[in-house]
Amino acid sequence: MTLDGRTNHGATHTAHDRAGRHGERAHTEGTGPTAVLAPVIDEDELEAADSFDLPGADLSSEEISVQILAAQADEFTCASCFLVRHRSQIAHERGGLLYCVDCEG
Repeated sequence: MTLDGRTNHGATHTAHDRAGRHGERAHTEGTGPTAVLAPVIDEDELEAADSFDLPGADLSSEEISVQILAAQADEFTCASCFLVRHRSQIAHERGGLLYCVDCEG
């Protein structure tokens, strides 16, 4: 029925009809025209989401292990950006300092 007391014969869709039209998975709680769609929760997706670390997460309790290698003969450290680069990336040398092509380009 509508608010003015008339019957709306065109509104015969059920909750399952609406879910099927929109490609959603749902089950109904209740029956009749007041049935409510309740989403179906996929437990596997919840478990997978728990394994992701969000940006900005507190990782202070985590331990990491990093192997430090000595400088290689074919590498240099750019005096501007301080990145370790291959010697083929040397753009130029000033006062004994080496600069990469990205910083001098």
